[in-house]
Amino acid sequence: MSRISVRGFAVASATAVTTVGAVVGVAAGSPAAASNDNFEATAADTTLLADIPAGQQAQVQTASLTQQADAQSAQASAAAKKSAEEAARVRAAEDAKSKKDAADKDKADKDAKARDLETQAASRSAARTDFAVKSSYSIADVQALARQIVPSGQFQCFSNIVNNESSWNFQATNSGSGAYGLVQALPGNKMASAGDDWQTNPATQIKWGLGYMNERYGSPCGAWSFWQAHSWY
Repeated sequence: MSRISVRGFAVASATAVTTVGAVVGVAAGSPAAASNDNFEATAADTTLLADIPAGQQAQVQTASLTQQADAQSAQASAAAKKSAEEAARVRAAEDAKSKKDAADKDKADKDAKARDLETQAASRSAARTDFAVKSSYSIADVQALARQIVPSGQFQCFSNIVNNESSWNFQATNSGSGAYGLVQALPGNKMASAGDDWQTNPATQIKWGLGYMNERYGSPCGAWSFWQAHSWY
């Protein structure tokens, strides 16, 4: 049974009740007729859905469905907006990370290139520099030679290694292994590639030691980092 027929049944029932009441009141000669008249008037003033034309009922139902559709559309729009904002946030984070990685790589490449240039310049400087051989050298003399040969930015690392290997004694000899000189070359005659006077000239030893550290570890600081981890280089 549809809503319209149910409401119609309700109105019909109310009307029937009113009519029966009126008949009973007349037959009994009771003043209830007046009450019935009031009841009928009240019933007449009451508007039920059945009293609304079917076309208007359809309009009401259509309006309700439209409101529901609008609410669902608004919810869908809000969800789509939230999803788009989240996707944009993720893309922005990924872009920022990519830019940072690229910047870090670029900086690392530039630093490596700068170190290479510094190392090459130091090697050329050491190769061109000739130092007069002295009959004896103090530790201060040897350190002064090293400062002239080793790049200033690498000197402390070079010095740290020499302190640990020979205490700046260019004639230091390891009786067990045969390592010799400031940087304890093993065997000592390897330093002949820097000069025949490797046994008596600390400048020759410094040149060889600097070249060895640059070639094997990239720089004296690279060699010092390795030395700290292993106590040898």
